[in-house]
Parts: sequence; C-alpha cells; structure tokens
Amino acid sequence: MEKIVQLHRKFAPDLIHTIEERYNILRHIRYNEPIGRRALAGLLGVGERAVRVQVDFLKEAGMVEFSLMGMRVTSEGEAGLRDIGEYVHLLHGFSALETELSRKLGIKRVIVIPGDSDEDSLVQRELGRVAAGVLGEYLGDNMTIAVSGGSTMAMVAEGIYMTQPTTTVVAARGGLGEKMEYQANTIAAKMATKLGGRYRLLHMPERVSEEVVEAILASDPNVPAVAQMIKKADILVHSIGQAKKMAVRRGLDKRIVNEILRRGAVGETLGHYCTLAGEPVYITNSVGLRLEDLAGVGTVIAVAGGREKAEAIVAVIRAGQQDVLVTDEAAARSIQKLCRC
Repeated sequence: MEKIVQLHRKFAPDLIHTIEERYNILRHIRYNEPIGRRALAGLLGVGERAVRVQVDFLKEAGMVEFSLMGMRVTSEGEAGLRDIGEYVHLLHGFSALETELSRKLGIKRVIVIPGDSDEDSLVQRELGRVAAGVLGEYLGDNMTIAVSGGSTMAMVAEGIYMTQPTTTVVAARGGLGEKMEYQANTIAAKMATKLGGRYRLLHMPERVSEEVVEAILASDPNVPAVAQMIKKADILVHSIGQAKKMAVRRGLDKRIVNEILRRGAVGETLGHYCTLAGEPVYITNSVGLRLEDLAGVGTVIAVAGGREKAEAIVAVIRAGQQDVLVTDEAAARSIQKLCRC
C-alpha cells in the first residue's frame, strides 16, 4: 500500500486530491445524514455545482443513496470509508508520525486521524468514532469500563457500534457541573446502553470539601462500591483538557485558577492539573480515579485533539501511565515539535 501511495504522489497527484475530496464529502454525509446537496455545500464551504458532480459520482459508485429526505451513506459507502481512511492515513505519513510520538512520549500506541478538532467539529466526531473502535479492540467478556466526562467522551459514546452485553460501564469521576450530556454519568449510561451492558453511576459532585466526601461515603454505600469498581477497571477512556479552560469550567475560585497557572499547569485530566513536565500542581477533591490509580487499570486510553491541546496532552501523558493516545493531526504535529525542543 505504501508503494502505491508513493506512485500516486509521483504520477497522479491530481488523483490524490480527488480521493481526499470525495473521502471528505462522504464523511460529511455520514455524520449529517440525511442531508441535501445545498446543505452539504454549505458545510463544506464550496459551490453546490462542485458538490453535485462528486455526489453524483458517489451515487453511481453505490456509496450514497438519495431520498426525499436527503443523501445517506450506504453499507458499501461505509466499507469504502474504512478502506480509503487507511489510504489517507498512509498518504499523510501518519504511520511514521505515530511511531515517533509513541517512542518520544513513552506510550505503547498512538493513533492519528486527519484534521484539527479546534477548526472542524467533524474531526472531533471522527476522533470519537476512531476511539470507540480502539475501545472495541481491547474489550472482552465481563469487563469494566471507566469513562470520564466532556464533549470528546460524548463523541466516543456516540461512535460505539459493537455490542458486549457482559460489560459494566462506570463514571470515572463526579460531575463537572456543566451540560448534562457531557457529564461522566450520562456518558457512562449511554455507552452501556449502546454496548447492551450495565452501568453504575457515581452520585458525587466533582468539587467538594473533604468533610462532604466523608459524609457521602458514610451515608451512601453505593458510592464506595462504585469507587472500588473504578479503581479496578479493565479499561479507562478519558479526555484531556487545557488547565485554564478546565479550571474555569469547574468553577474554581479565581485565586486558585491564578495559582494553578502561576505554578505552570497546562493540562488537566481526572481533576489533576499538570505542568508540561508532568508534575501535578493541584488536584480537585472528589471520589473517583486519580493519576496514581492508573497503574491498577488494565488499559488506559486517552482521547484528545486540536492544536491548542498539544501541551496539555504532553503534560498528562508525562504525569501518569497511559497506554493509548487517540489524537488528530494538528495536535500530533504540535506534539512532534514540542518533543524536539
């Protein structure tokens, strides 16, 4: 396959452009179906006539179908997306990039997808779909999955296509106090439903005093039971955030936010705010997974993308054990530059 890509670059660069264009159109149809040509042209930022030419080709190839509601991707189109996705992966040199980042970050596996999550919401959805596929690779019978909250994790839950009825999904931490659909409990329940499995919720605020934590643990036997399940999870799927943004989202006092930033924190995960060197400088008080617990988790999968998150990703990976990183090209290229410094 790599030799074919090299030949295409040398003898038919125009063919490469066409393949990428049709691949991008097919992805947009899949994530927005049913969708009309005019709406699709608006999403892509191109003329409707140009879109019509490409979707007519895709229809003739059996990859999309038309109805009164709009266009949809066929089963043949789904297979085509997977196959062309592998081609695009090689075309952009992602295999070499993944190997380099894996070695420099000291992580077992890195998966890179095209694009920038900061610029294109479709990339974030693709990030979730690919991460869901990675989760499926590690998932077996009678396993427990711990999952964190956030918009990226919501995309992972949305992207799940496999079933595993013997799975139990638990929230890795308490709620963020943000949109309900982005809270870990909501995502755990959705993920379990799509897998056909069970879920256990962690009824615990994200940011409380030690006294409140002790009171909840003493009064609600469900909380310590779930907490033990989390720490013995077979798989953890979690996101990574920028320290400042996450501190503000969690409603931390302005003085604490300033202190966190003054001490050099650039990344956050599981309530830990870490410097680029991987040193935690502040930890929110909550029941749930902590970085020191990751050694006891079977497989840790981190999912984060966007050029602006590069420092945060490096900080979190250096702070605690991670096995797999699923990211996008923009973040990966920025991480590559950081690791060369």
